[in-house]
Amino acid sequence: MTGHQHTDDAGGSQRRLTYADFRRFPDDGQRHELINGEHAVTASPNLRHQELSVRLVVALANFLDRNPAAVVFHAPLDCVFSFFDVVEPDVLVVTNDQREILTKRNVRGAPALVIEILSPDSSARDKRSKRALYERVGVKEYWVVDPDHDSISVYRPEKPGRFRFPVTIAKGDHLTTPLLPGFSLDLAKFFR
Repeated sequence: MTGHQHTDDAGGSQRRLTYADFRRFPDDGQRHELINGEHAVTASPNLRHQELSVRLVVALANFLDRNPAAVVFHAPLDCVFSFFDVVEPDVLVVTNDQREILTKRNVRGAPALVIEILSPDSSARDKRSKRALYERVGVKEYWVVDPDHDSISVYRPEKPGRFRFPVTIAKGDHLTTPLLPGFSLDLAKFFR
């Protein structure tokens, strides 16, 4: 991970990077994100990460095909929360009542559901700074998939801007969400 801010042309104080700076980052196969104006770079994900990402997208897409309550997207897709906060969640779900946040280029606002799959490069950021960002912007549910422990930690708000302590669902359980009534993910099958 590389974190840095930009020094202005006068060589003076550092400034937070903005979405305009973000748009100039190279298309180099790595994931570039801004969290509170700080640049974070993550290497391409490993095979296990991609395998789980595809399974999540397929499970959600199959469910939403039968129950069109939302749309599902996967990285790379920019979520622009503010001038200083632009991230690319692994998987995200936008419910029908919030479709106004979808633009031709990106998502401009907090999706109902955001899912991050831990990898050695992103684990600390996903658990701390991105969780805090998702709390702050009003994500309704945040799933952190842990491939090393075959578990998913689910964060839901206890009050606006504050997630309660996560519930961890392990292999052998089924993951459900009030955001998508009727959806159930068999974790034994998911982590096979």
